[in-house]
Amino acid sequence: MSNHIVLAFARKHQKELEKEWTDILKRLGEKETDMMLNDKMYETICSEYVQLIITSLSEGDNEDFEEKVQNFALKIVQMGISLKLLANGLTEIRTHLYEKMNDDKDTTQESHDLIWQIDRFITPIHNEILNQYSISWEKTVSLQKIALQELSAPLIPVFEHITVMPLVGTIDTDRAKKIMENLLNGVVKHRSQVVLIDITGVPVVDTMVAHHIIQASEAVRLVGAKCLLVGIRPEIAQTIVNLGIDLSQVTTKNTLQKGIQTALEMTNRKIVSLEG
Repeated sequence: MSNHIVLAFARKHQKELEKEWTDILKRLGEKETDMMLNDKMYETICSEYVQLIITSLSEGDNEDFEEKVQNFALKIVQMGISLKLLANGLTEIRTHLYEKMNDDKDTTQESHDLIWQIDRFITPIHNEILNQYSISWEKTVSLQKIALQELSAPLIPVFEHITVMPLVGTIDTDRAKKIMENLLNGVVKHRSQVVLIDITGVPVVDTMVAHHIIQASEAVRLVGAKCLLVGIRPEIAQTIVNLGIDLSQVTTKNTLQKGIQTALEMTNRKIVSLEG
C-alpha cells in the first residue's frame, strides 16, 4: 500500500509538522476578528490533527478512529472555530504537506504521484472532519436553543405563594408553549397562589400574543392560582384596544411593583414601613 510513504513522513516529521501547521492555523485565525483562540489552543488542535492523520494511516477506518474524529470535531466547535477557518486551514495544511514532501530528498516520488497519494488518504480524513464538525455544530446549536428556551420563560418565586415570570423579546408559538409549560409546572412546584406575567420587555403585543396570554391565564386558573398581567405600557394598552382584544378576564397592572402589591393583598398581606 502506498500509504506508508505519507505515514512514514508524518511520523518522521511529526513535531515539525505540528509547529508549522500551528503557525498556518494561527495566521488564518488572526484574520478573523471574532476569534478568541490563544497559542495553546492552536497547538492543541494541530497536535490532535497530526495524531488523527497517523491513526488513520496506521489503522485504517475503524470505530476508534471515528470516535477520535467526533471528539476532535466537537472540541473545534466548542472552541468557537468557524467552518471557514477550519476549511481554509485544512486546505493550506494539505498544500503544505505536499510542498514539504516534494522538497524532501528522501521522498522519491513524481509530483503527480505524490499529489495522488496525499489526496487519496488526506481527503477522506478532511471530509470526515468537516462532516463531524457539521453534526457537532448542529447538536450544539440545538442544545443552545433548548437552553435559551428554558431561560426565556423563567418562573421566579418572590414571596411565599407569589411568583413572577418576566418575559423579554418577541413571543412566537414555540416560545408560547414553553411559557405555558413553565407556568403550569412552576405553579405546582412553588405552590403559587398568584402568578405575575411581566411583559415590560415584550416589544409587541399583537392578537396572537394576547391570545397566548389569555390561554396561560386560564390554564393557571384551572390549576388553582390567579394570574396578573403587569408591565402594560401606554402604547401596548393602545394596541390592545385598537385590536379589540378582550383582556377583561385578566387582572392587569401597568408596573411590576403595583402587581406585587396587588398580589400581596390577594394573599392577605401587605408591605408596611418600620418606624425607626
